Amino acid sequence: MRNAIEINNLEIKRGGFELGPINLNVEEGEIFAILGRTGSGKTVLLETLAGFYQDQYDGDIKLFGEDAQEIPPHTRNMGFVYQDSGLFPHMTVEQNIAYGLKMHNVPAAEIEEKIAYITDLLSITKIRKQYPATISGGERQRTALARSLVLNPKILLLDEPFSALDPATRQKMYTEINSIHDNFGCTIVFVTHDFSEAQKLAGRIGIMLHGQLKTVVDADKLFENTYDEDVEMFLRG
Repeated sequence: MRNAIEINNLEIKRGGFELGPINLNVEEGEIFAILGRTGSGKTVLLETLAGFYQDQYDGDIKLFGEDAQEIPPHTRNMGFVYQDSGLFPHMTVEQNIAYGLKMHNVPAAEIEEKIAYITDLLSITKIRKQYPATISGGERQRTALARSLVLNPKILLLDEPFSALDPATRQKMYTEINSIHDNFGCTIVFVTHDFSEAQKLAGRIGIMLHGQLKTVVDADKLFENTYDEDVEMFLRG
């Protein structure tokens, strides 16, 4: 299996925050979780992968073997979903989903076909004509996922997408993520501070503290390994 993401000695400064050095490989088709406290650098890492800070970091990032510095952000074939969903409030659900397709000059008939498929897959067909302010948190997150997935990304980046949801909706979204993975075969990297969420969804977990990737562990061995003092304190609460 080839690597979808290869990170070697990545370092970046954002204001007074320093990330790295980070070394990490994520296999193609893997679901990988980044676990850590708020402010540990999880979001900065995702944003760097997505190309937000092109030419602003030291070290190397390769995406499917290609130097990320040579890939403009808009051609990286990545989907990115934030915690707050990031939907355009003045657009309906279907308009939000269609936005990226229109930017890529996809024909109208094909757009309609893709929207019909993805809204059915994520069970949001009935809210296609509604605006973000009129739908539930779970529906907003499904819409945000649909907007990313309709472009058929090779890599899907999720920034704590379920933390604001109630427990019942969160459980449903876990099922949705597994369904997405099965249907699209994309590599998924998501960040969370929830131990249970990381173990339920991911095959491997990276623990980030103070801007550093402290360790990578199989999800089912998270509480069985021996770690340094910082990681032990984080895991034991």
